[in-house]
Amino acid sequence: MEGKIIIVSAPSGCGKSTIINRLLQKGEIDMKFSVSATNRQPREGEVHGVSYWFLTDEEFRQAIADDNFVEYEEVYPGRFYGTLKSEVERRCREGHNVVLDIDVKGGVNVKRMYGERALALFIEPPSIDALRVRLEGRGTESPEAISQRLGKAEYELSFAPSYDIRIVNDDLDKAVADTEKAIKQFVGA
Repeated sequence: MEGKIIIVSAPSGCGKSTIINRLLQKGEIDMKFSVSATNRQPREGEVHGVSYWFLTDEEFRQAIADDNFVEYEEVYPGRFYGTLKSEVERRCREGHNVVLDIDVKGGVNVKRMYGERALALFIEPPSIDALRVRLEGRGTESPEAISQRLGKAEYELSFAPSYDIRIVNDDLDKAVADTEKAIKQFVGA
């Protein structure tokens, strides 16, 4: 049986990666990450095709021109990351469900591309104020950086209505359980 596509998006600090990792650790749902592509150089210990698909600038730009990505982003000037269609399709053909941990615009585009084959989940904070408290609690960023993240989060929250399911992460265990229930229902697990 062919696998399905699970899109998970959220503003920074909403617990998206934590939720996905908890579900992967539980191992009750057959979900695999697709290996992303980038045009940056491999770091020590990284393996082509395992850590990332490492493409040259020219290869990455040609893949964009050839419409080979389900989504891509220029994260920094000249530095690209993306999800290759071939990688998603390969995982699905192998019978695995593919989980995509991607930004909100990419998530909307992937949902549009795959329609009913994809479930789009949006993880959101209970409020912008609660998100501010979380980000400040990390103690890793300046007040200016936190303000920037909150501004971006407000913008990203405007995409939430385009997603199939919205999950408020007010309580991490409940958010994990709600996400697990939605995914299991979608994949028939």
